Amino acid sequence: MDLKLKLEQLHQRVVGLKDQINTEEATKNAFVMPFIQILGYDIFNPTEVIPEHICDIGTKKGEKVDYVIRNNNEPILIFECKHWKENADAHNSQLHRYYHVSKARFGVLTNGTIYNFYADLEKPNIMDEKPFLTIDLENLKDNSIKILESFTKNQYSLESILDSAEGLKYIKAIRNEFEKEIDNPSDEIVKLLVNRFFDKPLTANRMIAFKEYAKKALTISINESISYRLKSALSINEKIEKQEDIKTNTVDENQDESKIITTEEELEAFQIVKAILREKIPANRIAARDTQSYFGVLLDNNNRKPICRLHFNTANKYLETFQNGKDTGEKKQLKSLDEIYDYRSQLHQTVDKLLI
Repeated sequence: MDLKLKLEQLHQRVVGLKDQINTEEATKNAFVMPFIQILGYDIFNPTEVIPEHICDIGTKKGEKVDYVIRNNNEPILIFECKHWKENADAHNSQLHRYYHVSKARFGVLTNGTIYNFYADLEKPNIMDEKPFLTIDLENLKDNSIKILESFTKNQYSLESILDSAEGLKYIKAIRNEFEKEIDNPSDEIVKLLVNRFFDKPLTANRMIAFKEYAKKALTISINESISYRLKSALSINEKIEKQEDIKTNTVDENQDESKIITTEEELEAFQIVKAILREKIPANRIAARDTQSYFGVLLDNNNRKPICRLHFNTANKYLETFQNGKDTGEKKQLKSLDEIYDYRSQLHQTVDKLLI
């Protein structure tokens, strides 16, 4: 089975069980051990997956790391686990101590939902402060899963992981710096951009003005790029839906598609709905379809599984929800897009019924 599909199934398990998981030990048994098993390691073989492995640190005896993973009789991974409610980033100092006395090249800090992978890229045998790879079951990314494959039992490759780790580390650092520039452009970036088209001296007042211009320009550029990509995705979804509807004879073949206009408000509302639904299901299971009458949000790109509809084509805006399980939903008037968050429970109820 595909690694991504296995991780998505584990996420569904986490969502369904987490409210009943009250201890760190239960988190390990219910969530972390299945994750290790997904990587191909035998969790019932104590020579391959070693629980409570002793990592004595100086004069401190009896220190134990939750799991050590061995591949070809060599330790490759250490796991330190926390309760699913805890922040996976908050305990790396403890993993740092274990890593120092371990022979493994990689350490994992996890709360069962987020898995942070660390290495020693900066200094040999000293764990880096920041992870080079994060696997978030609620937000799985294809490029991260590709690197995770190198950790599986059958495909483990130290060289491949280290090459990817270094690249990921610097890509993440560059992204962080770029996001800082978007939020608050520095003098250096403003000068770099403005000097290409503005041949007058950059006085203090002009610098203040151009900083604000740069911030707006960067934000607009990114928003327009996102909007274009989303519209392209919606266009693809619409074509897929159209093919399904032709097979089931549920759509008027003479509908004039040229009259369908996807507005910025509809796209923004869809992002809000998507953020709410991601608490329940992976983002790739949330699809959208714009029609002349409404903008629909669907489960698994299936027009027979409507989650909600946005009616924004009139003076008043409405959110139509389907938590009652009927084909016709209940419309709620929206004074602002932020009010969509008020219907979080109804949207979750609808998804729960569709998943049954």
